[in-house]
Amino acid sequence: MDMSTMDMGASAAAATTNSTMMTTTTMMEASMMSMTFFFSSTTPVWSDMWTPTTAGQYAGTCVFLIVLAVILRALLAIKSWREAAWMDQEFNRRYVVVNGKQPKSERIMQDSDSKKMILSENGVEEDVMVVKKRSMGVRPWRITVDPQRAVMDTVIAGIGYMLMLSIMTMNVGYFLSVLGGTFLGSMALGRYAGSDGM
Repeated sequence: MDMSTMDMGASAAAATTNSTMMTTTTMMEASMMSMTFFFSSTTPVWSDMWTPTTAGQYAGTCVFLIVLAVILRALLAIKSWREAAWMDQEFNRRYVVVNGKQPKSERIMQDSDSKKMILSENGVEEDVMVVKKRSMGVRPWRITVDPQRAVMDTVIAGIGYMLMLSIMTMNVGYFLSVLGGTFLGSMALGRYAGSDGM
């Protein structure tokens, strides 16, 4: 084995090592997330398949994020409206008297939280019992309500996480789009959302 063959082998090994190090470094730089906001019209959203390449595609992506944020606010308003309807349905439920059990009117009269009062309206007086409920308690599980609530919560969480991931790209345009959609959705539908909305 002569010296030239050894030099060629050593330089090929060094070139392979350098190439591997450069590829690894490039991959690490590409996979590291930026920690500052930046503006770029070619930032992928959710996958490399959704990478805008033109200004029109970037604008379309921003409009989509605005619409998605408005949809999230609408779903929160719908959920609040449904919760109120379910609560009304719960309070308007008719109860059946069971043999051997006191009727509800008798139980109310014996309840320590009830007070006997006189109610008068237009000169007509009635004896009434006012009952003050101290705690809401846990409502029973219902097949007509709880699966709907679970589906709504899952969809709301999914859309919320998708919007969060778009903001985590640190792209200023995406960030402002989500904020703009939240503003528009709250302005249009905020009055319908309850106090538990995000």
